[in-house]
Amino acid sequence: MSKTAIVILSDPKSGSEESLGRVFNAMAAAYDYKAAGEEVSILFQGTGTRWPEQLGKLDHSLHALFKAVEDKIIGISCGCADAFGANTSGLDLVKDNEVPGTSGLPSFVKLKKEGFTIITF
Repeated sequence: MSKTAIVILSDPKSGSEESLGRVFNAMAAAYDYKAAGEEVSILFQGTGTRWPEQLGKLDHSLHALFKAVEDKIIGISCGCADAFGANTSGLDLVKDNEVPGTSGLPSFVKLKKEGFTIITF
């Protein structure tokens, strides 16, 4: 069985259709993998750490899809949440890559060693 990690980098603050389209396609891909019984994990990194707060709002157009894949979210980059002032919305902070001068970020090397294919949006 394949293992896929989906990393969301797009910034909701940009207010663009492109940014919304990227997070929509990331979650739709996660939903597709989940529905197929494949192992999938979602990470929010960079300015993408701002998305969970937005997607958690009941009136957001992608709220239902967010809730449908919420169980596949492994967390938010701790260092990125710090850098971009993101509300972590109660999600786990991932900090297994001890980057100097930060509180830590997700490790792509660790994901690769665990057999994940990494897709970024």
